[in-house]
Amino acid sequence: MPKIYFVDVTNRDGAQTARITIAKLQKTVINWLLDEMGVYQSEMGFPLSPHEWDYINANVALTKDTHENGPLIKRLQLSGWSRALADDVHQAQAHTDLKHFNLSISTSEQMLEWKFRHKFTREDIIKMMVDSVVAAKEGGAASIGVNAEDASRTDTDFLIEFAQAGMEAGAVRFRYCDTLGYDDPVRIAERVGLLAKETGMAMEMHCHNDLGLAVANSVSGALAACEAGVDAYVNTTVNGIGERTGNADLLSCILALKYSAKWGQNSFLDENLDLTKSWQLAKYVSQAVGVPLPINQVGVGANTFAHESGIHADGALKDRHNYELYDFEELGRGEHEEVPTGRVITTGVQGGTAGLEYVYGSHLDLAFRDKEHSQEILRLVQYANLHTQAPLTDEELWLIYYYPEQVRQIIRATP
Repeated sequence: MPKIYFVDVTNRDGAQTARITIAKLQKTVINWLLDEMGVYQSEMGFPLSPHEWDYINANVALTKDTHENGPLIKRLQLSGWSRALADDVHQAQAHTDLKHFNLSISTSEQMLEWKFRHKFTREDIIKMMVDSVVAAKEGGAASIGVNAEDASRTDTDFLIEFAQAGMEAGAVRFRYCDTLGYDDPVRIAERVGLLAKETGMAMEMHCHNDLGLAVANSVSGALAACEAGVDAYVNTTVNGIGERTGNADLLSCILALKYSAKWGQNSFLDENLDLTKSWQLAKYVSQAVGVPLPINQVGVGANTFAHESGIHADGALKDRHNYELYDFEELGRGEHEEVPTGRVITTGVQGGTAGLEYVYGSHLDLAFRDKEHSQEILRLVQYANLHTQAPLTDEELWLIYYYPEQVRQIIRATP
């Protein structure tokens, strides 16, 4: 039976969001938490960019069973985004250990005329894409997806030709990019269903939220692909961050596929997903990017399970399902969060050994082997604090303690 998998693009498309920055250590924690949640793949960044190389290679190392503590990332595939240019792919593979690639090029008449200024014909676009796929395969790629940027404004016949050429060259997925959020749930289902039937290729949905339809479009397109007999992959970001008005929100898409009236009746959803990690992941990304969670954010907003209206409060107290579609425990919520009002000890760039040992002992129940060990971790904590330019979280401190070699590589910056 076809399945719907999730390819989260927080660390690539989400990181492109204007006015935010995600540090490499924070990207690594996001990959780790995505893995804990059972997400299939993380499009983790741009392997052509030199400032990404150490982070990418260290994260790939964290998937290997060669560390004394075992792999940090156990199931999540790590992929990179590249322009569909053979030279870019060669450079990416020369400098990184990535084995999964998504190769992208614009396909619409709008882009051919006003972005490329008539430099390329449709035949040129297909040739560049095919050449990049061949380059990736020759370089040892394990899986390749071909991305049609602005697919929703590209005629269907050309998309079919584009996808078939990519598949014949060795690509395994076709990414339908609703780059401007132009589509609607009915149209995208029709087009993706036709593409799936004509090509037999796995379909990947990449939807932006310019009209507020990113989640609906992603789910509708994915279900159409499955109903046509192929696997579907949904691109998401945590909390829906992304360029302009954002991308499809990860948790919203999953909940729509589980609980909506019609879509929730399907049996296509990846069974590896663990929603109890949703709350931790959403909070971490919110803090990392410096964007507070809206109180009405699906599943994780402060008001998702809040009731004041007398009728609603009465109904929720009698049976939660009177006014709650899903349970807060399912999302990893329900524990009380304490904010200290007395003495607070932190550790970071200005910290010392005593504070370090207190924080690790009281927050994480971790001790140090000896003075040399504590000094090693203290140095990493200081540099990690400089790297993130934010108070270090428990997740980051834990990662530094157990995987110091990879953290040292991740936070290294050599311009």
